[in-house]
Amino acid sequence: MPEIPDVDVYVAALASRIVGATLTGIRLKSPFLLRTVAPPLREAENRQVVGVRRLGKRVVIALGDDLFLAIHLMIAGRLHWKARGAPLSGKLALAAFDFTTGTLTLTEAGTKKRASLHVVSGEGELAALGRGGIEPIEAGSSEFRAALRRENRTLKRALTDPSIFSGIGNTYSDEILHAAKLSPTQLTRNLDDEAVERLRDATRTTLVAWRDRLFAEAGEGFPEKVTAFRPGMAVHGRFKQPCPDCGAPVQRIVYAENEANYCARCQTGGKLLADRARSRLLGKDWPKSLEELERR
Repeated sequence: MPEIPDVDVYVAALASRIVGATLTGIRLKSPFLLRTVAPPLREAENRQVVGVRRLGKRVVIALGDDLFLAIHLMIAGRLHWKARGAPLSGKLALAAFDFTTGTLTLTEAGTKKRASLHVVSGEGELAALGRGGIEPIEAGSSEFRAALRRENRTLKRALTDPSIFSGIGNTYSDEILHAAKLSPTQLTRNLDDEAVERLRDATRTTLVAWRDRLFAEAGEGFPEKVTAFRPGMAVHGRFKQPCPDCGAPVQRIVYAENEANYCARCQTGGKLLADRARSRLLGKDWPKSLEELERR
């Protein structure tokens, strides 16, 4: 799922192409993409684009007369910039937004179509699409600490909860926790102030570093290689590969449709966190430590 660094790059690339242009038409291939009925979609047509911004993980296109298009890409949605009037073809295509400067297409891989488009009027309705989480890059120490400790969650769940932190998902939460040297299953209210500040620093440093890196990779082009798995990541998507800091094999916990990736040596004091599926499979044979795993 595109998160803060990816969405910020999309926003910048779109802003340079459509701000000041006119949205001349919207073509929907999948009616299920549109999640609002009022105002009607046609009211967005023939309006000038006055801005592009990020709201959590959404790309927001601001139009004249306080009208907004909010696009949530979910896991597999991606944006593409094409020549004006480009055909909306292929089984992955969901929508095309035709501007006087070109056409923005939205595609979504996979059979589960989760991407969404909301058309809303006014800043109040737009804000209602947000989940209330704080912006993690801008948050000061007290704001970050209060948000983190509001509920007693595991750090992994807290970082990815949009009502606590806006714009962080499965990918960058793994990278943040590795940078902070903290376990994904550590409870938020068990962290002392020093650990909280270390987490805040790691959050900002990780997100800004990856955002800058993705900006540099995109250059003047449109970002077409948006993925959750990138070379240079420390732990995310690197199960069994060596940790870049200590060389121990990266571990993972699989749950539902997500997973947490971590280094046992750097983050959990060598303890292997229980993976529900593998724990059931191995039972008493489940290794409890990195050393025991290495002996096997």
